[in-house]
Amino acid sequence: MSDDAGDAGATDDPEPEENISGGAAGGGEAAVFEPAEAESRAEAVVDRLGELYWQKAYGGRDGFECLVRTVLSQNTSDVASQPAHDSLMERYGPGGEDEARSASERTSGEQSDPRVGGPDLAESLAAADQQRLAETISAAGLYNQKSERIVALAERICEEYGGAAGFDEFVKTGDPEEVRSALLDMNGVGPKTADCVLLFSGGRGGVFPVDTHVHRIARRMGLAPADADHEGVREALEREVPAEKCGFGHTAMIQFGREYCKARKPACLDDPEACPLVDLCDQVGVTPATGDVVDPAESVGE
Repeated sequence: MSDDAGDAGATDDPEPEENISGGAAGGGEAAVFEPAEAESRAEAVVDRLGELYWQKAYGGRDGFECLVRTVLSQNTSDVASQPAHDSLMERYGPGGEDEARSASERTSGEQSDPRVGGPDLAESLAAADQQRLAETISAAGLYNQKSERIVALAERICEEYGGAAGFDEFVKTGDPEEVRSALLDMNGVGPKTADCVLLFSGGRGGVFPVDTHVHRIARRMGLAPADADHEGVREALEREVPAEKCGFGHTAMIQFGREYCKARKPACLDDPEACPLVDLCDQVGVTPATGDVVDPAESVGE
């Protein structure tokens, strides 16, 4: 998704559909958390974001599809990765064109290509021709690397969990630390991808995935050390934000980064009052008087 805000979704789900982390296809549902005195500044920030954007409880997405969707979103925008995801599901998902073609071939007595879709997405992708998959997801960028990664992940899911259904059960019912450890052991799955699967599929509380927006904003606001890496930011936020608020804190903070707290030109540069969170922000690395903006880590020791 671009830095511009998306259009509002349905009235019962205010999250923009363009946000690949949520929206109509993101799982979860609108929720309201009773207001209370925030016990930390990080919680106060998340509460304010909830008032500004949305409060939601996440969970319910298919575990393997969520994993694939997050891989497609790596190093690209939602605008690019969403069409790639849709094309992949149209071809390889249940009821996809490859499954229909396979059924037609069986009915007509023709030889069925073993590398075609079936009811299980993991089985379908494990048997996929990588070059054809790469062409299918080309909109996401880095499609050769991502197609190779997706096929390898699908093969492993089939081998270790018997397919997408078994993996989905593991994600939703397994010990969260064991699930996260298993995900991180998979090639091409980093902390953010693992945490997105835990949150959007498993519905696990206390999981605050950290992408580039969250990493920048948390350090700029002083919610995490200025020189913290992604894991350091995650640990700080999960320690200070109540478990039930971490999910919408993640998606709402991303939206805030797209609208207000942009990397090169945060809203407070021109007018402090333009930012709805200015009273909660340390402005680490941002100097409105001079217009200078640097990565928070570069301001350490100044």
